Amino acid sequence: MPVLQGKFIKLEPLGLDHADSLAEASAGNEVLYKWTPVPQGKAAAVNYIKTAIAMRDAGTSMPFAIVGQQDGLFKGSTRFWNMEYWPWPEGHPRFANKAPDACEIGHTWLTRSATRTGINTEAKLLLLTHAFEIWGVLRVCLHTDVRNERSRAAIERIGGKLEGILRAHKMSTDFVPRDSARYSVLIDEWPLVREKLTALLNR
Repeated sequence: MPVLQGKFIKLEPLGLDHADSLAEASAGNEVLYKWTPVPQGKAAAVNYIKTAIAMRDAGTSMPFAIVGQQDGLFKGSTRFWNMEYWPWPEGHPRFANKAPDACEIGHTWLTRSATRTGINTEAKLLLLTHAFEIWGVLRVCLHTDVRNERSRAAIERIGGKLEGILRAHKMSTDFVPRDSARYSVLIDEWPLVREKLTALLNR
């Protein structure tokens, strides 16, 4: 797995060595994580990481720890997941392409001190840059709870396009069937999205 280097943060492969930091970072922030399942306690943190690693080893996910460049502190976690490899026919330019054709960015959460700091903006810039410019994916999707107005506004602000609402898509953090707002960015839309993310980061 790559390490994605930014100005304020780096995204490094999530591993069991992050368990203590992850548990400490998420402790007592249940209200902050109203819409995102975040492990509480060391045992839950270890299980969270092991599950993420299993998905990585299956080739469907790439989980990262968000770490501050200056202080080296754990700031949260994010990942590529639902990585799709399409069956291109022989002779097609993408035939036998080892990189995914499409993916999703999700499982993103930040520590309380990292919220409203630009860290999430830079994390999205690093992930989308890798997806479109290194892998050459055709589409990146983002889902959020339809009730999470803050997350939806943030995705729309950078140019994510609403595709629709997935009804009773999955179990929500409050244990009811969750309707998910599905957004996407296509490769042709990436230059404008990159411009918006860069402008937000440079504020």
